[in-house]
Amino acid sequence: MSKHGLVTRDQTLFVRDHCLCLAAQRAARALSRRFDEAFRAFGITSGQFSLLNALNRPEPPSLGSVAELLAMDRTSLTANLKPLQRDGLVLVEADPSDRRIKRLVLMAAGQQILAVTMPVWTSIHGEIDRGLATRGASGEALRMGLGALL
Repeated sequence: MSKHGLVTRDQTLFVRDHCLCLAAQRAARALSRRFDEAFRAFGITSGQFSLLNALNRPEPPSLGSVAELLAMDRTSLTANLKPLQRDGLVLVEADPSDRRIKRLVLMAAGQQILAVTMPVWTSIHGEIDRGLATRGASGEALRMGLGALL
C-alpha cells in the first residue's frame, strides 16, 4: 500500500472544477457530438470533416504533415483514413520522387462531400461562437488559448 493518504472529496471536487484536461475533454466531446449529428446525413463524422479539410490543398500533403497538423500519430491517422479510402473520398499513394513518403489525395468525391458540408460547418460554428459571446466568452480567445497548448 502506498504511504499516500486517500484522495479527499474536496480534492476530487477541486480537480473536477479546475482540471484543464478534463474541461478540454468534456468540451471536445460536446463539440464532436454537435458536429457529428449535423454531418451524419452526409455519412461522415466531425473528425472525418477535419481530415478532409486538412487534405484540401493545391498539392497532396504527406501523411506526416497531416498527422502533425491534426496532432495525431501516424498509426491513428492511417486508421482514420481507412473508411475515407473505402468510400473513395481519399487516395493514399506513394510520392513519385520518394516512395517512402505517402501522399494523401483528396478525390473528387471527397471534394464534393467537403463542399456540401462546409455550409453546415459554417452555420454550426457561427451558432457556437454566438453562444460563447452570450456567455461573455470569445471563440477567438478560446482558439488562441487552445492553440497555446500545442
